[in-house]
Amino acid sequence: MTGSLSDNKLTIYQLLPRLFGNANQTNKFYGSIEENGVGKFDDINDKALKEIKKMGFTHVWYTGVIEHATMTDYSKFGIKPDDPDVVKGRAGSPYAVKDYYDVDPDLAVDVPKRMAEYEALINRTHQNGLKVIMDFVPNHVARTYASDAKPVQVRDFGQDDDKSKAFDPKNDFYYTPGQAFVVPQGYNPGGDGFSSPLKDGGFDENPAKATGNDVFSAWPSINDWFETVKLNYGVDYQNGWQKHFDPVPPLWNKMLDILKFWAAKRIDGFRCDMVEMVPFEFWGWIIPKLKMDYPELIFIGEAYDRGKYHDYIYTGKFDYLYDKVGLYDSIKRLTRNEYGASTWEINSVWNNDCKNIDAHMLRFMENHDEQRITSPDFAIDPWLAVPGMIITATLHRGPVMIYFGQEVGEPALTAEGFSGHDGRTSIFDYWGVPEHQKWLNNGKWDGGQLSGSQKRLREFYSKLLNVVRDNEALHTGEFWELMVANEHQPGFDQRLYIFLRYTDKQRILVITNFNRDERKIQIQLPADLIGKLQISGKGEFTDLLSRLKFTSDNVAEGVGINLPAMSGMLLQF
Repeated sequence: MTGSLSDNKLTIYQLLPRLFGNANQTNKFYGSIEENGVGKFDDINDKALKEIKKMGFTHVWYTGVIEHATMTDYSKFGIKPDDPDVVKGRAGSPYAVKDYYDVDPDLAVDVPKRMAEYEALINRTHQNGLKVIMDFVPNHVARTYASDAKPVQVRDFGQDDDKSKAFDPKNDFYYTPGQAFVVPQGYNPGGDGFSSPLKDGGFDENPAKATGNDVFSAWPSINDWFETVKLNYGVDYQNGWQKHFDPVPPLWNKMLDILKFWAAKRIDGFRCDMVEMVPFEFWGWIIPKLKMDYPELIFIGEAYDRGKYHDYIYTGKFDYLYDKVGLYDSIKRLTRNEYGASTWEINSVWNNDCKNIDAHMLRFMENHDEQRITSPDFAIDPWLAVPGMIITATLHRGPVMIYFGQEVGEPALTAEGFSGHDGRTSIFDYWGVPEHQKWLNNGKWDGGQLSGSQKRLREFYSKLLNVVRDNEALHTGEFWELMVANEHQPGFDQRLYIFLRYTDKQRILVITNFNRDERKIQIQLPADLIGKLQISGKGEFTDLLSRLKFTSDNVAEGVGINLPAMSGMLLQF
């Protein structure tokens, strides 16, 4: 087990500084930083942070802070330009890290002082009662990786590699000896209007390094992560996945130094990218070492293989993992009203996929990788997310995360450049996020341009998160599912989901309706639960979201509820 989890439920607000503070509304397809603008660290000021805190959040995940490859030229500041043939998007992917010891110059008002500006944001976040999460990208780096900001004693990635070997546990990279890297055919970096002396269809890398998504050849496809190179943690993937962990590979200690560098800046947690592409033995080695010096540090892993969850929690020592291939997928199907979608799938998540590890699962309905709820690819109407968000936020003790713009119904309707019409807000392009900009309101951070419906939507999210934060039954309570107890009740169907969260002091009945019409049902509490809670006689149930009240002459016989379409209630009794 990973040690004691927080007594308070984490509520995380994910934002990309590049997009979050950008008030520029030009939004030119494949636009440059000068044309489309960019958000800065300084834009995330006290007012913005106070509003985030007021909404009910405990943590902010600053996404895309570390310096990554880009098509924007910062050579006048001593930063070597990147070859656009191995960069995705004009801004570049935050997950193609160029220097682990530096921050993105895009985000600085004064580029030479960019680290100081980030440190000021960390301090400002803490002063406003919030904690800081940032990315750690362990599996791959940009093809142009070269640290010019690393401490003098640090050896750079690949600096001591024997490039004549495809694999060596002492190497930081994997190689294809005798073969040069080939840029995928058909890639047009920066779009038709972009020109650069380096945009010539080639990239000088000989021998070629393996590509980030485990492509061990010199010819990755345009659909691969060709802008990145795979890091070597001592696993020989091409020879039966042989593990060479003794002695500890040099890369392990290099990563330990990097995480210590950022932890020393008072970072409170790391969201670790694609953790299952890195051996869990490495995580089980590095996380305890860091927690010896920083015991409150949290580690969140982006994970998708349900069969490996236990390895990465119990052996790898992660505090939390994504619950994407499970709760997210089930909630999405229900929200979209897909044929055959059933709330019994949620039962399967906690009873099978996440059995005994529910408190370690991070739940969400949006993040930078997933489609926006309000997009045509998901639900179109942001209010259809209400029942799903209630479950996402209250199902267990694990964290809940909101992606900036979700709370005002950002639909991500347009193609931004490298990112096409995919229902996502681009992480590759310079862009303004239109509905979010209405809350930003030219830097006032007061929602002055939001519609009435958007203000009510934001109020729903705020009310839900604050209820979760302020009620112990929801952030630390036990869980008791009530589906079996109610499956034969009149009005019950497989688009309702019902459960109880409780402590010795508080009980909250959670009931949600994914039907497109109202449901009336008499909620039944089973005899063993009534005995455990020692309740009887007349009871009053108060919805913590709407303050509506329901009464029961005899709690043992349940309570009658009229539940509107696509809605939910948190009934305290």
